[in-house]
Amino acid sequence: MSSIAPNPQPLALDSVATLHKNLSIAELVEHAVRHGDSLAANGALVAYTGKYTGRTPKDKAVVREPSSEANIWWENNAEMSAETFAKLLKKANEYVEGKVLYQIDTYGGADPEHRIKARFLVERPYHALFIKQLLIRPTEEELATYEPDWTIIDLCYLTADPATDGTRSEASIALNFAEKTVLIMGTQYAGEMKKSVFTILNYLLPLKGVMSMHCSANIGEDGDTALFFGLSGTGKTTLSADAHRRLIGDDEHGWTENGVFNFEGGCYAKCIKLSAEGEPEIWNAIKFGSVLENVVMNDQRIPDYDDGSITENTRCAYPVDYIEGAVIPSVGGHPKNICFLTCDAFGVLPPISRLTPEQAMFHFLNGYTAKVAGTEAGITEPTVTFSTCFGAPFLPLRPMSYAELLGEKLKKHGSHVWLINTGWSGGSYGVGSRMKLSYTRAMIRAAFAGLLDNVTYQTDPVFGLSVPTSCPGVPDEVLMPRNTWADKAAYDAKANELLAMFNKNFEKFQ
Repeated sequence: MSSIAPNPQPLALDSVATLHKNLSIAELVEHAVRHGDSLAANGALVAYTGKYTGRTPKDKAVVREPSSEANIWWENNAEMSAETFAKLLKKANEYVEGKVLYQIDTYGGADPEHRIKARFLVERPYHALFIKQLLIRPTEEELATYEPDWTIIDLCYLTADPATDGTRSEASIALNFAEKTVLIMGTQYAGEMKKSVFTILNYLLPLKGVMSMHCSANIGEDGDTALFFGLSGTGKTTLSADAHRRLIGDDEHGWTENGVFNFEGGCYAKCIKLSAEGEPEIWNAIKFGSVLENVVMNDQRIPDYDDGSITENTRCAYPVDYIEGAVIPSVGGHPKNICFLTCDAFGVLPPISRLTPEQAMFHFLNGYTAKVAGTEAGITEPTVTFSTCFGAPFLPLRPMSYAELLGEKLKKHGSHVWLINTGWSGGSYGVGSRMKLSYTRAMIRAAFAGLLDNVTYQTDPVFGLSVPTSCPGVPDEVLMPRNTWADKAAYDAKANELLAMFNKNFEKFQ
């Protein structure tokens, strides 16, 4: 973003022993292996993240300072004083003296008009490889004149002391909008880096009329763009990686007057239960240059994707062009279809329903899902949550900043909005079973192809949702969830319980 002045250097880099600048993929893999990470039989680097195998959102804070404090949604964002941030930054500067660091210069945003230059300074080589693959890589020519807008410092082995540093725990993720600096410490989970850039863009873009979105995106053979909103574990990455469509991106996008653009240059896919048959595009993307996190290997270094003994949140990071046919640069037109993905642990929402604009605003602001095991620290089984705009942990602005932009876009471009339940069917978690991926794919493909435009719909009596009575490739009885429950009275009770939760949560937006 040309309007942003480059930020001053927050780390005293002249005190470090060695600063490796923008090493190649092969060099970073070599450094990571020397550091103690391993290569899998498929060529991917395998790294383990220690105590934190997911994000730790309770340890994330925004520095309260005059330039941004009036805009921040403080009910959703923990605050840190400027004094505490300065103390942590001083600690970081003392820590890096004599250390080896890696510098990776990236872009956040595939649209040159709306991108930021994000420089990463990290101490673990696998983190450098991760972020080089996850964000957009400048050309050699661009690197020659590169000056960062933002600096993200990732000192994963430096722990905070709550008693003296004023943090909640030994981990801390602090964003300072005035100093254009993010300081991450005490956690080796690399996902904190990418979500820091997402949070920055979620602050900057809506203030200039660009909608920022926690969604994946792809393009069909006819050039039709589709968006998939949802939290981790709802299917954003899996469902957007479709052999019949070209991938724009799997997690974070912006929507301008010209269309949509990816914030990133890579994908971050969940690996638990991954198979070549079920998700061939992701399976084939795991090769040299990719990063596997917390995946167990056998004696022959073959990954066992069914083994969740370290965490259910096993992951793979790879550049978007590892997906065959990916759209480069990662931009698309205005979306024809938008899917809100929810992992309903109650098992009472229809697997697909067509939303009116009013219902779309209701479900967007509620952002209902179940947090799936391992995605965050302390989550061991699906837990009901309402995450505003399907991304509350990453939203620094108030909810209506995003919702009003969505409403304007839907009105202007006439996108079709679908609510997709990728969660349970036939009963709640522990009784029913997870919706078959093949059914979900069939429903989405039918919707996008217009095959659900002229079928008969029935209205769900509890939620008021329009549900198709038939869909190619899907048994009719699956479409209306009450039909899949053996105990109809139990279904009615659960459905009404969830509806009451929806309405109670929505009250705060009215």
